[in-house]
Amino acid sequence: MNMPKKHFSDEFIKEITEQLNADKERIEKELGQFTTENSHVKDDYDAKYPEYGDKSDENANEIAEYTVNKPLEIALEKTLRDTLKALKRIKEGTYGICKYCDKPIAEPRLKARPTSGSCVSCKKTLKEEA
Repeated sequence: MNMPKKHFSDEFIKEITEQLNADKERIEKELGQFTTENSHVKDDYDAKYPEYGDKSDENANEIAEYTVNKPLEIALEKTLRDTLKALKRIKEGTYGICKYCDKPIAEPRLKARPTSGSCVSCKKTLKEEA
């Protein structure tokens, strides 16, 4: 049985795992401040609709707060999904391998953006095509 080729030191993987777990906790805590977990969909959150009262200015404030919170919820959920995917790739032994060219992603890129799934070269190519 072939062992997967090791591209990164155990120390580097440990450091990245700790960073990703800390990011996961922080994101979940942030989401908990203004959302509720969707009981039907794993890792999905719903922005709480604030209740200030029935007066028109209170209703306007409710709408304004919800309008601010909804895009923030969506952005945090995406970041959480990316973080969970990166942690899963670490467990599977595929972390740090570009999903497009199957080559190792440079350590400095992973340190700067631990959730990255593509190398700089492939990412540039994708952006140019867009």
